[in-house]
Formats: sequence, structure tokens, C-alpha cells
Amino acid sequence: MNRIRNFSIIAHIDHGKSTLADRILELTGAVDPRKHVPQVLDSMELERERGITIKAQAVRVGYRAADGETYALQLIDTPGHVDFSYEVSRSLAACEGALLVVDAAQGVEAQTVANTYAAIEAGLELVPVLNKVDLPSAEPERVVAEVCDLIGCAPDDVLRISAKTGQGVREVLESIVERIPPPGGDPAAAARALIFDSEFDQYRGVVAYLRMVDGEFRKGEAIVAMQAGTEAEIDDLGSFAPAMTPTATMAAGEVGYAITGLKDVSKLRVGDTLTAAHRPASEALPGYREVRPMVFCGLFPIDTDRYEDLRDALERLALNDAALSYEPETSQALGFGFRCGFLGLLHMDIVRERLEREYDLELLATTPNVRYDVVLTTGEVVDVHSPVEMPDPGVIDEIREPYIRASVICPSNYIGQVMELCQGRRGAHVDMHYLSPERVQLRYDLPLAEIVLDFFDQLKSRTAGYASLDYEPLDNRASDLVKLDVLLAGDRVDALSVVVHRDAAYGAGRALVERLRKTIPRQLFDVPVQAAIGSRVLSRETVKALRKDVTAKLYGGDVTRKRKLLEKQKKGKKRMKQVGSVEVPQEAFLSVLQVDE
Repeated sequence: MNRIRNFSIIAHIDHGKSTLADRILELTGAVDPRKHVPQVLDSMELERERGITIKAQAVRVGYRAADGETYALQLIDTPGHVDFSYEVSRSLAACEGALLVVDAAQGVEAQTVANTYAAIEAGLELVPVLNKVDLPSAEPERVVAEVCDLIGCAPDDVLRISAKTGQGVREVLESIVERIPPPGGDPAAAARALIFDSEFDQYRGVVAYLRMVDGEFRKGEAIVAMQAGTEAEIDDLGSFAPAMTPTATMAAGEVGYAITGLKDVSKLRVGDTLTAAHRPASEALPGYREVRPMVFCGLFPIDTDRYEDLRDALERLALNDAALSYEPETSQALGFGFRCGFLGLLHMDIVRERLEREYDLELLATTPNVRYDVVLTTGEVVDVHSPVEMPDPGVIDEIREPYIRASVICPSNYIGQVMELCQGRRGAHVDMHYLSPERVQLRYDLPLAEIVLDFFDQLKSRTAGYASLDYEPLDNRASDLVKLDVLLAGDRVDALSVVVHRDAAYGAGRALVERLRKTIPRQLFDVPVQAAIGSRVLSRETVKALRKDVTAKLYGGDVTRKRKLLEKQKKGKKRMKQVGSVEVPQEAFLSVLQVDE
């Protein structure tokens, strides 16, 4: 165990985590140079397309250090985007140390700060690494000062490298061996392993990614999942090098995979503890804190016959992505589908794209919204995930919405634009901290509903792309929120309701009816489209009636003949209005519900 080092690489987006992982694999000879491709560990097609890491990946390499000993280095490459911070927290639980990679040109950014705190909380040893020192725009002295200020180390402790050219990577490997402690755990105790990730293989069943803490597992041994109570037998054991490499045993301190042949994905959950059936451990390992979805949206198959396929796909994806939650829901407009919970908009986008690509589904996503706590006049608190579930305004005492603490790091000449944006989104200023004379960190308390849709895009465009955003959930706070209903010809259409702040209700209602007026086809009578709160109408547009030309057959003669036909038409229209109900086409719902591109 003294020759094992478990570590992960943490950094902000695009600071060079996956490139550094590539160089480490090259230097240790884990990848055949002839088969080498950039970003080896980003194996998912989507990751390569977007150039981001979505899933944490584990790999084991052998390294012969300067002291002549050979060490097993077990590396976990983690995502950098705020929506995947749950992946990062799970990976850190399987490690004793972390490489903190910072871009020498960009400096410390929001996710750098967030991931550093996560690593310190997990009790990890941090090795600071300054990457991209070969760039013409690099400012190593300034960035080293920022890093030292963040983690309280000496400037000499910061390694200066270029992951692209390979400069300084060998020193990084030596530092891992010297600074990161070997894994703790008792090789002689009852076997305990933490499941830190898992995936589904259609031929072999559930593949669980394990970190052995105590004891050892052998191939063919019977095991038990301590929380789920699942019993199974190990069909295959092994490590990632980077491809799956089978081994006969897995001992304390090692990271690898176990295949049990289980086909039911719910029986081996991430965060569960596996132990040997013949000699079970007395207590389970601490798992992960329950993840709380921040954003909800409805996913509906465009072809309604594929509802079952969507359910199977979500079940398998939820095994590979523990932050995804889902429950069935029906909508009068869109039929049967699922209400899904995500950690953020990028997470939602990635899940939707993975479902469409990997499971060949055509999906329709409704506008994302957040979860509200509604306190009724009786004192009862109701959980509301969508506007349709909102109780009658007469029985509501108050509505509480989730708040987040947003941390924005930007150049100091953009402070005004960032403050204006945050205050326009009902933000409350918390504090301001200068990281250096040119860079500043602003913290705001904001309602989650205000940042869900386009906050990040606005932030980037107002700061010329220099700002970085990170956020953490706070609590639920009472707000003056209202449910905005849409009435068509006097009838309320449930599927089109939205929850908005009272101050923004008029603008939102106006935009909503404007959009509907353009998409609802004209009927043979006038159709009023209204936006209302309760019984108070805020805005109205009218879809004008189609008129048949009943006087076409007349030519010349007395005007009273024309008038008689028009009066007859008017009477018919009046009668039609009394019995007519408006057919709303699918396109009208989509224009309002669908996320604006």
C-alpha cells in the first residue's frame, strides 16, 4: 500500500486537466504512442465534440520514481463545469490528494476556488500546478501570488509546467509520489469498497467503479451491498489502464471495477458499500450527501409510443449519472413523459443530447423551472415542481423559492456591468474581494429561477467573455411570486401557466400572449388570448376571425341584399361563438414551452 498514490486533477474549465492526464499517460507508457489520440480519457463522443469533460474517468499507471521504486499511480480526471461539481465531489472521496491546475494566463477562476474548497473539505493534500507557462500571454508571477493566496502555500511549492509540450510533467509525477500520502485502510480487516461511479453494459450488466478501503476482493467471491442489501457474485475484477484490464484480486487502497452480471440498475447505487458475504463488515462507509436537483424540466417523446423506451433509457442513464432524478408526469398538451431534475442547464442539455444519441429518441424539452415550497393558510407546506401543481391563490400564505450564493470572478473594469446584471435579477450584494489589482470576486445572493435561463450568457456577453461563475445552493426564502395563467376564449389552459415574480408579471404576460397570437390558427370567430393572475387580466390579444365572403355571388342591385346576407352570417357566428371551443395545435404549446434556442 505504501507504493500506491490515489489522486485526481481539479481545475476550472479549459485549464488543461485532460491534456495533463494525456502527458502523464504518455510519460508512464500506459498508452501505445501509435494509438495515442488527444484527450484519451474523454471517451464519450459528446465530450470530444464539445471539448469538455462530462464524466470523471479513472486510470492506473505504473511509474518508476527517482528513488528507484515503482509506484502505482491511480488518477481520476474530473470535469470542470459547475453543473458537474457532483462528479468532482464523488471522485475526491476516492483519493488522498489532488493536483490543482491553474491556467498561467487566466489565473484563479470561480470553479478553481469552488473545487479547492471541496478538496480541502475532503481532507486532501493539494499539489498546486501552474499550466500553460509557454503561452505569450502567461503571467506566472501574478497567478502564483493568487494561488498562494488561495491555498496558503509558498511560491516555491507551485510547479510550473506546460501540459501541451510536456515541460515539467516529470516533476509533477515526482511531487505526487513525495507529497501525496499513501492510502489508509487495513488490508487484514473485513473487505469494504466504496462505489464511486457505475455504468451499464448491455452484455455484462452493471459495471461498478470501486475504491477498495479495507481487505480484498477475489474473482468469484460472493458480495453484499450494505445499504441496498443486494447479493451478487463477482464475475470479473480489474483496473483501468486506461482500458479495462482484468485481475484476480483487488486489495485495500486500489481503484478498479467489478462486474457482477446484475441486470437491474437500481440494485447497485453510487455511494453504497460492498463487502464480502462470508465475512461482512460491521458498518458501511460514509456515502455521498444526497444530491438535490436545482432545475426541473419535462422531457416528452415526440412519438408517444416510445414512452417505455424513454423510461428504460432514463433508468440506465441515472445509473451512470447519479445527479439525474426523474418521475412520470402527464400533460394535456404533450401526453406522457417525465419530469426530470438536473443540477443546471448544461447538465440538462447534455442529458437530453445523450438520450437522443445513445438511445435514438426524439425528445421535446419544456421550459426549465425550479422547485417551490408553498405554505398554505392551514400551515401545511407543499412541494411544487411545476406551475400546474400550484394551489389556488386563495389558500396560499407564502411561496418560498430556492436561493443560491453566486460567486463571479471578473476583471475589475467590468464590476459595473456585473452589478447591474445581478441587481436586475433581484440579487442582494454580499461582498467584494480583490484577488489582485486587476481581478475581483463579487458575491451575490440570487433566486435560482432568475439564473436558470440566460444569466450565464448575459454575464459572458457583458464582460467580453472574461467572467467566470460558480454557485452553491443556500436556502428557500419567501418571495412575492404569482402564477400567471393563459386564457383562450375564456378557458384556462393549464399547460401554459408559468410562475413569475409579481413585478415581472406584466412583461411576461405581454410576451406570452403576443407569441400565442402568432401561432394559434384563425377560427371562424374572434378568439381572445389573455394572460391573467387569478381573475385579474393583465394583457390581451385577439386572434381575428376568418370571414367567408358570403356576398361574392351578388352583382349590382340593392345594397340591402348584401346587408341581409351579412346579418345572417353575423347571427351564425354568434351562435358558433357560444358553442365553439378553440383547438390549440401542438406548435402553439411548443412556441411557449420549448426552451428558446
